[in-house]
Amino acid sequence: MNRRMQMSLTSAFAMALAATAALAATAPPAQPAKAAASASSHVKTTIKPARYRLGAMPASAAQYYALSYGVDQMSVKLAESGQLVRFNYRVTDATKAGPLHDKAASPYLLDEKVHAVLQVPVMEKVGPLRQATAPEYGKTYWMAFSNKGNRVKAGHRVSLVIGQTRVDGLIVQP
Repeated sequence: MNRRMQMSLTSAFAMALAATAALAATAPPAQPAKAAASASSHVKTTIKPARYRLGAMPASAAQYYALSYGVDQMSVKLAESGQLVRFNYRVTDATKAGPLHDKAASPYLLDEKVHAVLQVPVMEKVGPLRQATAPEYGKTYWMAFSNKGNRVKAGHRVSLVIGQTRVDGLIVQP
């Protein structure tokens, strides 16, 4: 190799090194290969956020049920490793809450997502797993529904039906 060719190769190599250094100075720090792969896969598998807030009924719905049925602080939670679903509520107007305590009407919990209808189980010596005494202002009442097979899960929207009374938009909590 002659001297002139050696000088041109050296200058080309030096220019390539300078360009690489300039790019490295402007680029963000390089991530390890594993982190870069997980970051790029995270972007691809991003799930669209839920349209509804989990864990709470809209304030307008809660106000409607308080005015119509005389109850507030309604919640639906999984109990006993998911084998039972417990519905709790507080009475704010005893006369309006009367239909929820009707012993003749059978309560049902409907989950339209999985097409499940849950019933209140009746124990041999205890009777139905619900409180059906006369409602009193300020007291909290509950009823439990059998979730055999764990079909209803946390995050599902359910509806409570007791006779002609229907409460929609309840979200099952873990």
